[in-house]
Amino acid sequence: MSSYGKLYLLPVPISDSEKNDFIPEHNLLIVRSLVNFIAEDAKTARRFLKWFGYPKIEEAEILLLNEHTKISSVSELLQPLFDGKDMGLMSDAGCPGIADPGADVIKLAHQKNIQVIPLAGPSSIVLSIMASGFNGQNFAFNGYLPIDKPLRLKRIKELETLAVKYSQAQFFIETPYRNDQLFESLLSALSLETLVFIGKDLTATNQFISTKSVFDWKKAIKPEINKVPVVFGIYKA
Repeated sequence: MSSYGKLYLLPVPISDSEKNDFIPEHNLLIVRSLVNFIAEDAKTARRFLKWFGYPKIEEAEILLLNEHTKISSVSELLQPLFDGKDMGLMSDAGCPGIADPGADVIKLAHQKNIQVIPLAGPSSIVLSIMASGFNGQNFAFNGYLPIDKPLRLKRIKELETLAVKYSQAQFFIETPYRNDQLFESLLSALSLETLVFIGKDLTATNQFISTKSVFDWKKAIKPEINKVPVVFGIYKA
């Protein structure tokens, strides 16, 4: 029997207006029992710990994993686990390991035979797949599309081809201040019959969820998606 600690994957809220509708009470109890955490940003992590009702935030040990962390240093983050202490891995939003650097820690934990325990919670990507009306049995999440406009348009056409060839729904995200540019690129590059999904501020009171064909989007009032979290999807049956 391993004497290592357990690595808990801790989902966090994905909207400021979210109360306790998407985080089970069981998660709160787990979080409050932990001392050691891995997160992308210490300030954000402490804000979430406060949201979780963590008793003494100043006593929480928070190790950082972000774009500045060297791959060779990831193993050092797991030292409390090797010492037999349980740890919690948090993302900046939603579920760890999905569109965030937490996957590197999880991969290493498996290699070291450390028990990984994912907890239930909100994921904008999963919620978007559910709400899109697209093929829920064959889909792909593609992360961020290229920033360069010609390359972005090319990638959009490639994803549309995949959607048609394999009946595979394609989902992706963008940096919030570039949402409008991506939306315009979608309307420019895609066929009129291709369906486009927009999931804005999911779980918030002002969330916006809509699927329309490119033809219908071009006739509709442009959605207000600038500088807010959005998941995009395309599909063509």
